[in-house]
Amino acid sequence: MVTDTISDYLTRIRNAQMAGHKVVEIPASNLKKNITKILHDQGYIISYKFEEGQVQDVIKIALKYHPKTKEPGIRELQRVSRPGLRHYVDIRNIPRVLNGLGIAILSTSRGVITDKEARKLNVGGEVLCYVH
Repeated sequence: MVTDTISDYLTRIRNAQMAGHKVVEIPASNLKKNITKILHDQGYIISYKFEEGQVQDVIKIALKYHPKTKEPGIRELQRVSRPGLRHYVDIRNIPRVLNGLGIAILSTSRGVITDKEARKLNVGGEVLCYVH
């Protein structure tokens, strides 16, 4: 049984990239669907598909690699807030990942958004993870 589903989600993507897989299947939830949409919108993954299953819905993610060097599109996924230690920030303390080259994904009152969108909307929230 998995207690931290977001860490499991990030670990499955990390492991699939290290193994060189083109597609990874992950059990779905609304939070994971929102994170997947952000990763696609920011260009870290090629595409995604939500499929309904017998027991649980599944997210299929097509991973992105550099065509010549075969380097993964996501260099690092880092979980920040976890069940044992939540990490909340206000608008003044929203982190910058690699000086703006990466993104921080936040869960806010306006939904799951990136750090740049949170600054525009002037909201803080729980920092879920860093991507670069």
